[in-house]
Amino acid sequence: MELQLSLPLFYFLLLGFAILMYVLLDGFDLGIGILYPWFNSDAEHDHLMRSISHVWDGNETWLVFGGVILFGAFPLAYASLASLLYLPIMLMLIGLIFRGVAFEYRFKSLRSKIWWNRAFAMGSSVAAFCQGLMLGAVVQGIEYSSQSLAGLPWLSPFSVFTGLAVMAGYALLGCTYLTMKSRGDIQQKAARYGQRLLLFVMLAMLLVSLWTLFTQPAVRGRWFGGWHSLLLMLLPLLAVLAARLLFRDLGRVQRQFAATANINPRHESRPFWLAAALFLLAFAGLVVGLFPYLLPPQLSFGQAAAPDSSLRFMLPGIVIFLPLILAYTLWGYHIFRGKVEDFEEGY
Repeated sequence: MELQLSLPLFYFLLLGFAILMYVLLDGFDLGIGILYPWFNSDAEHDHLMRSISHVWDGNETWLVFGGVILFGAFPLAYASLASLLYLPIMLMLIGLIFRGVAFEYRFKSLRSKIWWNRAFAMGSSVAAFCQGLMLGAVVQGIEYSSQSLAGLPWLSPFSVFTGLAVMAGYALLGCTYLTMKSRGDIQQKAARYGQRLLLFVMLAMLLVSLWTLFTQPAVRGRWFGGWHSLLLMLLPLLAVLAARLLFRDLGRVQRQFAATANINPRHESRPFWLAAALFLLAFAGLVVGLFPYLLPPQLSFGQAAAPDSSLRFMLPGIVIFLPLILAYTLWGYHIFRGKVEDFEEGY
């Protein structure tokens, strides 16, 4: 009986893990696409493409994995979200398709390369914006009804703002990834842009948090309703600390390069992990605020869960394939560790 009662929670946590892995991994390569117009020359564009050429398609595995978990373990939530968010989901998928096609065709084109560059940047930007749009719609809450299906319940000033915030966050991840994988001018540009984006991301996190606290009494009660609120206060404090260290390390990369052209490797790699920690803390705060809902304020993971027989049926596949996905992801990043070098064969 205890196993049956714990299965929906297990799949809820597994879904959260898949979403977090997708945001962190595909987030930085979507961020590379968002940053694309900020780098001007073909050589810089080639470098940006090579930096993610070995991981971009594998990173999207986590999007598929999360979709499978949502479909199999929480079919009611899957049907509701797919109906309510049909248009932004389709726009996101179209953006990802354009992005993938542009990635492959750009290396083989000559006269049309500029159009594939634009398709790559636009596809990345549209996909990231739509993901933020959907996040904002879920956070502010959507009433599932025939009237909501006939309108655009996901479109509001708040969801548009979260769409822009997610774009900025992904671009920040892209900057820290380039700081870790690049040298010279590209590294310096990435560190400089990263500092500017960090300021906007922190402001966006503050505004979204305040909006949620003031407009949703349940969330406010959870954060300030008992002794556990003291523990929850660690999340924003740690986020501020991570942002402070990230801003400092990005500045160190710029100053050390200007002074000696020889940068401490720790200062090159640590910004990426600090940015990932910032996303992890923001995600933890989001889960704390929304728990136990998949579709606030009316559908919890327990209400949306499939029958226990279906959840048990999925377990062998989870046990087999999740370690395999983690193993080849870690192996791929291990094989292609180090700097990206600018020659055609790879690095």
